[in-house]
Amino acid sequence: MTSIEQTRKRAEADAKTYGYYLTPQPDLLQMFLEGLKTNEDRYGYPSCPCRLATGNFDIDRDIICPCDYRDPDVEEFGACYCRLYVNKAVFENQKLPEVPERRPLDKQGRAYGIKNVKAQEDTKSPTQTETQPAKVPTVKKKLWYCKQCGYVVYREDPPYVCPICKAKKEMFAEVEATIDFKG
Repeated sequence: MTSIEQTRKRAEADAKTYGYYLTPQPDLLQMFLEGLKTNEDRYGYPSCPCRLATGNFDIDRDIICPCDYRDPDVEEFGACYCRLYVNKAVFENQKLPEVPERRPLDKQGRAYGIKNVKAQEDTKSPTQTETQPAKVPTVKKKLWYCKQCGYVVYREDPPYVCPICKAKKEMFAEVEATIDFKG
């Protein structure tokens, strides 16, 4: 089991590496750290404390803290979705911004056991979204590589930001390969 102190040290080290800070509100920080610890104890990985995890690593891969959406959120809004990670300006003025959910609807739907979630252009209410209960969420993994630095990852979608060179999602290309077995 992971301790709260280990969770804190890991989050602090990650924040420092990327020039971020942890939320300036001590009670909120403690709540986030407890959520990360609980999720790690429950699932074996520290999924985001502000999102619903499934316990299926392949489905939750994009929300393992720090999630795929953290860097674009901090860049655009000054904080990540749950506001665990913030930039210097937010840390100093102590005003946490509202950050909209960036995780795609289809991935959110899988966490709730909903299949075929479609966002509509003129959606007025959630009842207008087409949903169908899912039996088992499926993930079709692909091999992606960063055209800038060569980083390779095997997952459903490329990350929003390359963890090595910080290139944007658009710099990733899908690798198609065939394997011939001889023998």
